[in-house]
Amino acid sequence: MKKTLISLATASLIASSAMAADKGIDIVVSGQATVYYETHSENGNSDDQTMFDQDNSAANVGIQLNLGADLGNNFTFGSQLTYLGTAGLEKNLVAGVKQHADDAIVQEGDTTSEIALTKIFIAKKIGNTTVKIGRQELPKSLSPLAFSEGWNVYKNTFDAILVVNSDIPDTTVVAAYVSGGTGISGLESTNDLGASVNGKYKDSNGDVNSLNAPLEVNGEAYMLTIQNKSIPMTTVTASYYTLDNVNGDDNFVNDELVRVISNGGSDTDAYWLDIAVADKSLPMGLKVGAQVGHMSTDDMTGNNGENFKFSDTTVWGLRASFVPMSNLTLSTAYTTVNAETDKLNVAFKNTGTGVKTPLFTQMIYNQDAIALDATTLMVKGSYNAGTYGVITAAYGNTDAGAANLMGANEDYQEFDLTYKVNYANVQYFAAYVYRQIDNGGNMNATSGSAQDVTEDNRFRVWARYNF
Repeated sequence: MKKTLISLATASLIASSAMAADKGIDIVVSGQATVYYETHSENGNSDDQTMFDQDNSAANVGIQLNLGADLGNNFTFGSQLTYLGTAGLEKNLVAGVKQHADDAIVQEGDTTSEIALTKIFIAKKIGNTTVKIGRQELPKSLSPLAFSEGWNVYKNTFDAILVVNSDIPDTTVVAAYVSGGTGISGLESTNDLGASVNGKYKDSNGDVNSLNAPLEVNGEAYMLTIQNKSIPMTTVTASYYTLDNVNGDDNFVNDELVRVISNGGSDTDAYWLDIAVADKSLPMGLKVGAQVGHMSTDDMTGNNGENFKFSDTTVWGLRASFVPMSNLTLSTAYTTVNAETDKLNVAFKNTGTGVKTPLFTQMIYNQDAIALDATTLMVKGSYNAGTYGVITAAYGNTDAGAANLMGANEDYQEFDLTYKVNYANVQYFAAYVYRQIDNGGNMNATSGSAQDVTEDNRFRVWARYNF
């Protein structure tokens, strides 16, 4: 006989499943099991720790269970339970985790703290319109500034109301109300959306000060996306966001509690346009793309008389890829994000996590370098060896400006080498990452690192079994 320990959330879902079964509703079960490990070494660590040392390593063992049901009358139900633990790896191999389901990174003996309810929603289809209410994923292709990221152990989710309509030929219209998200490091609770800001502001005496800090969206966020495929070989996606009641967080200025009081907070409006051209008739599998974004934030006033003036942030980028020979794909991408040196500037990042960007030049770890006051060029090559997997090499170089998140005028470069293969119904992934920044820059490496880290070597490996 097997003995099972379950949390209150698990028990509730099991009880719901039993009730559904009594009413003749079938519960569809799927999920995945994951093992995830990452280690690194850097120059500037006073303890002289190297790659694979316990203090420089993190890992997770996780299981996600999806429960879905057709409730009849075009209603559907979905939920997802996520377990995130270490299987005891913290005792001899790692010092922490990449992702957690509780504020405590490792809480030994407390099984309930390792479980999170990462999805729960109801959806209703009416004609060509689907309405989805609850905790859910948002794809980057339709929500470029508030999306679920797939690089960590499991994806982050959002508390949202989503409406998708396809009445117009060749067109998908998506409207969303988003109140918050789980973030990507911790899945235990939902938090306000946010953004990163960097630049200059004036205090109550008129003196100019530097600021590199987060913003919080204490109100709601609204999104409207229209995706159209009427133009031959072309997909056009246009998005508009409005973020209400944007404030500084508790550490907005010099680690002091400074809440902006300009009408309870300011508003941020953002626009995004993505154009993708691809067709089998194009020579050598040519694909090209362009992206343009614009973000505008109202000026704010601080409790202590600070004058926060924001510049508009604009980004544009180009991308092209082609297949010169069988199984080999080559690509290049270019992006530039502006900033003004005498104002505050908002970075183009995922407002749900504050981590990744929607930019063409996004690599494994370069988000802070490319998101603001930066011009970036990336080249990539990928070879598909069929059953032997796919190997990809990418190099990115960023020319940084004065308001760059990683340091004023501190240029950054990164090299990624990845390998992915499916074997025996398990997907395996391995990556080596080399990062380098000019002296004086902030590498934003893991905790315990010195601030003068200019080089970082990382190794990541994971395995996933989908069932």
